[in-house]
Amino acid sequence: MQIQIFQDKESLHRAVAQMFIDAVKAKPNIVLGLATGSSPLETYENMIKDHQEKGTDYSGVVTFNLDEYIGLEGTHSQSYRYFMNTSLFNGLNIPLDQTNVPSGIGDVNEICKAYEEKITSVGGIDLQLLGIGTNGHIGFNEPGTSFDTRTHVTALTQETIEGNARFFESEDSVPKKAVTMGIQTIMDAKKIALIAYGSKKAAAIRDMVNGPITEMMPASILQNHSDTTLFLDEEAAALLKAH
Repeated sequence: MQIQIFQDKESLHRAVAQMFIDAVKAKPNIVLGLATGSSPLETYENMIKDHQEKGTDYSGVVTFNLDEYIGLEGTHSQSYRYFMNTSLFNGLNIPLDQTNVPSGIGDVNEICKAYEEKITSVGGIDLQLLGIGTNGHIGFNEPGTSFDTRTHVTALTQETIEGNARFFESEDSVPKKAVTMGIQTIMDAKKIALIAYGSKKAAAIRDMVNGPITEMMPASILQNHSDTTLFLDEEAAALLKAH
């Protein structure tokens, strides 16, 4: 596990974006795994800026997102499909039919199975972007999730619901379940980049890196991944330095 520490989150996001830009240039038909939430937003802004100014070509890229809320149509303003379209895809020259976000509508068990099959059919994910929850979740794989899970339906913890409530009209309107890539699916990615910044993530980062590998700290499994880089600001890394 490689760790890069940045003085501010602006330089952190530039570095993560550059990793993805370089990867796309090196392999124009690359398969990218993407994340939602606030953590990657500025990374995506940097990728769009580069595309507009330097013309990095995304026309051959295929993407798979980590998760989607169950019960939200892709047109819903808080769905992750909507987030990805407005935060990244609409700013690149990537055909939307090459972008994959799990559907939260329909037979979710069939949706999960088909999602796994599609990832396999393109040869797996080359480069996966992750954030981390304050409780150590990756994707929506909450503490206690088995390390051998594939794409599945998960119930969100109260902590996660409260953390996402700021994006909704009220806490009651936050969906209680989601479709998420499983931990084994994430671990199958050839390369992983994880973003974390701010003091609220410091304990999770410490436990992920220095603690035991345990299903109660889902991100700790990344200790076993052969090519993972953590992109941290000084606040998120603070407890690593104290270790």
